[in-house]
Amino acid sequence: MADVILMPRLSDTMTEGVIAAWHKKVGDTVKKGDLLAEIETDKATMELDSYQNGVLLHIGAPVGGKLQVNDLLAVLGQPGEDISALLAQHVSGAIAQPAPKQTETITPIPTAPSNTAPPTIDVSKMEEVVLMPRLSDTMTEGVIAAWHKNVGDAVKKGEVLADIETDKAPMELESYKDGTLLYQGAKAGEKIQVNDLLCIIGKDGLDVNAIVAAAKNGHSHTASSTTEVAATAPTPAPTPSSNTSPAQASTIINEGRIFVSPLAKKLAEEKGIDLRYVKGTGDNGRIIKADIDNYVPSKATVATATATSSPTVQAMPTGEIRYEDVPVSQMRKTIARRLSESLFTAPHFYLTMAIDMDAAVAARTKLNENAKVKISFNDLVLKATAMALKQHPKVNSSWMGDFIRYNQHINIGVAVAVEEGLLVPVVRFADSLSLSQIASQVKEYAQKAKDKKLQPADWEGSTFTISNLGMFGIDQFTAIINPPDACILAVGGIAQEPVVKNGQIVPGHVMKVTLSCDHRVVDGATGAAFLQTLKSLLEEPLRMLI
Repeated sequence: MADVILMPRLSDTMTEGVIAAWHKKVGDTVKKGDLLAEIETDKATMELDSYQNGVLLHIGAPVGGKLQVNDLLAVLGQPGEDISALLAQHVSGAIAQPAPKQTETITPIPTAPSNTAPPTIDVSKMEEVVLMPRLSDTMTEGVIAAWHKNVGDAVKKGEVLADIETDKAPMELESYKDGTLLYQGAKAGEKIQVNDLLCIIGKDGLDVNAIVAAAKNGHSHTASSTTEVAATAPTPAPTPSSNTSPAQASTIINEGRIFVSPLAKKLAEEKGIDLRYVKGTGDNGRIIKADIDNYVPSKATVATATATSSPTVQAMPTGEIRYEDVPVSQMRKTIARRLSESLFTAPHFYLTMAIDMDAAVAARTKLNENAKVKISFNDLVLKATAMALKQHPKVNSSWMGDFIRYNQHINIGVAVAVEEGLLVPVVRFADSLSLSQIASQVKEYAQKAKDKKLQPADWEGSTFTISNLGMFGIDQFTAIINPPDACILAVGGIAQEPVVKNGQIVPGHVMKVTLSCDHRVVDGATGAAFLQTLKSLLEEPLRMLI
């Protein structure tokens, strides 16, 4: 008997899924564990494996189509088996025709008159249509930070289409199909609502205007200013001008998307270096700091750079008032809203303690002599914090309005500064991790944050947060609680100060930490007891290795 596969709930907030790709087609034999499809959820694109054997008899939606959770996704059975009764049972959640017939209703679109096509087109089910995905659990709209492809460009599966700025972080959006970019729903800097028309990828000759009109008739909020098709493609990304000499053109090394580390990119901007002319020596040709430091421009490059940069080199009149208005990013809006709510809703109080770090400094030096992963002071603080939270569960809690949640798991958020603001990736079950495991995870998250590779699952679910500004020379500060956590630990730098030991004044390494507490959950004595445990662990770090 045929078996029905329903659209699974692949995240706690998922209500529908978009078919990003089918890895099997109707008539194919499927074995248990085979990859059936890629499902785009509200948090990430995930692979769906088959949990049984059979032949794929029916698919519930084509690539790009949406299905609600528990709608009919696929039917597996024996070759030639009659599944009409099953399809009738699920007619409300499934497309009642096999996949090959679904595509037949789409093919007439390129030749249909644009004035009659819109009412009959369901753009959400068209393979050529890319809608604005929900890249975080709270995202309602996205801002196009940058397009990596222009109208008329060829696009391959896996290539980066655009950088999308969500309410939590800028993220890269990759194409899930091959084709030509025929339409962009908004220019860089413009907003698009979730599920509105982002772009169209298909073959030349597709009636783009009909699809755009249908999207607008479906109450789409897409921008109307970018309706060019491939025949009227806008100017491509900056390339050498038509009158550039062959000598100049030959010096270009990087075209299209340039892989560069954040530090190298910043240095290049400061020095006015055009990254198209820089050869990268990092992994996969990535441009790194050393490439910028060692870069010597050719005469042709200097001439080109001078010609393009000369308008900005102007003497400013003395006393001229100048300013620049920069739109607030989605990420900065979210930071402002959440921290304002936290500060003005949660009654904060602060506890500061000085910690003798002499033993920690010595232990770290010893640990790093033969360590494959270098241990930082932040890693030591994170490990000690996890162990202290184990002993003081009230600090590892959340205010939930009508009740207080005492978390039995320990997930520590680590604040990471990026150009656009602040991200807080989460080290999960930190109390069960070794120092080297903590160090590896923190370094990986920091790099992913800077490269805009963090996924929503990476920054959700913290029970406590650490913010460390010691590496910036800050001795002491207070931090705003990261809801729904009840506390956040602000860590200052380690400074050499005169301390009293055995009745003698000697130089010592001192680090100050400040615990911000939500007084609705944590009392002063509770927070003080937690800090005492943290202090004892850092002053005797060998206890953390037991």
